[in-house]
Formats: sequence, structure tokens, C-alpha cells
Amino acid sequence: MSDCIFCKIANGDIPTNTVYEDADFRVILDANPANPGHCLVLPKKHGADIFELDSDTVAKAHAVAKKTAEAVKKAMNADGVNILQNSGEAAWQSVMHYHIHVIPRHKGDWPSFPGHVAKVTDDEQKTICAKIAGEIK
Repeated sequence: MSDCIFCKIANGDIPTNTVYEDADFRVILDANPANPGHCLVLPKKHGADIFELDSDTVAKAHAVAKKTAEAVKKAMNADGVNILQNSGEAAWQSVMHYHIHVIPRHKGDWPSFPGHVAKVTDDEQKTICAKIAGEIK
């Protein structure tokens, strides 16, 4: 879709902190992270939510999310990760392009989600991006 911000990001029209890319997906750092290292898995193919995408794309997205989670956990020295997918406004989806959140978690850091935004500078984002990108296999 020509007016979809995530389509533009996923297809490289808008520069961002990319930690992984293949023919079908781009994984970026969230600009408003719940925790430092919070990533978004974006399909390059547009679908507003899980109901608009074919099952193969959803399955591949979750495989990319797993790969991302492994890299995020290691790079951020996390105790665990949240893997979230919100479909529809009632489920807190704010950008109508299917995406998966991968959020590193540390014991005792439980901020409210959605709504909590970690304070991360642009330079810190670039450093985090390089660390995670270096861990994705």
C-alpha cells in the first residue's frame, strides 16, 4: 500500500535501524521501544493484520521472530523475551500492517505494555542494532 508507513519501512523506502532482512521480511528496532532492543518483524507484503495474510506468510513471520528472539536474548543479555502480535485496534494494534514485536525482558523490569517507552538515544539504538544484527544467524 502506498500510504502504509510499515510497507515503506519494510521495503527500504524509509531508512531505519535494520537488524535483519531477507526477500520477504525486514526486522527493525522499534522507534518507541518498550525496552532497549525491542524489535519489529515486518513482512514486505502488506496485510493489515493476521486475518489478511496467508498462513505461509504468518508461519514464516514467526520463524523470523524466533530467529530474532534468539539474537535479541543473547545480544541484550535478556532473561527472556515477549513475542507479541496484535491484530485490530481493540488488541492495541496502532499501525495497520501485520507485525510481530520481539521485546527483551530482564527480571524485575516489567513496564506496562503498551504505553511504556524506554528512553534510548539514537546512538544507543545504532549500537544495539549492530549487536543484534551480529547475533542473527
